[in-house]
Amino acid sequence: MARREAIRDIMEYIDDELVICNIGFPSRELYDIDDRDENFYMIGSMGLASSIGLGLALSRPDKDVVVIDGDGSLLMNMGSLVTVFANNPRNLTWIVIDNGAYGSTGNQDTYAKVLDLVDIARGVGFKNSYDFCDAHLKELIKSDNASFIVYNTEAGNSKAPIIDLDPVAIKNRFMNSI
Repeated sequence: MARREAIRDIMEYIDDELVICNIGFPSRELYDIDDRDENFYMIGSMGLASSIGLGLALSRPDKDVVVIDGDGSLLMNMGSLVTVFANNPRNLTWIVIDNGAYGSTGNQDTYAKVLDLVDIARGVGFKNSYDFCDAHLKELIKSDNASFIVYNTEAGNSKAPIIDLDPVAIKNRFMNSI
């Protein structure tokens, strides 16, 4: 399965949740699949989707926040696992699409191919740490603890179009929606 299909699967569980999406092709694919004002598309800042999601979850405890991230971005900012766990916002669901590659920079291999990201999250302390096929996503979104989910896919990018919104428009549209 390709990342694009994984994003389509994830979005079938999304109603009014706020979605923060990883940089590059994942954001382009989400934009093409299900553009909505409640989606925040990362244009830069690799590794920080989880940090933005954490800040949003802490500042808006009344809203459920879903982060769609990548294995390369997680590996770039491993400290975010500890920070999210330590804050444990019950309204944050962090989904890492693990395709074993840095998809937006040319599909170079990541070290995720030799790591079990679910086990790492459990080792940090995440009670809700699952492979996507074992997760009940809607229940985890409404859980009383932060959730960490890994969705394994094949490497590769779709031919998703460029997002035709500039970063300021993305930010303003998102902020107006919340």
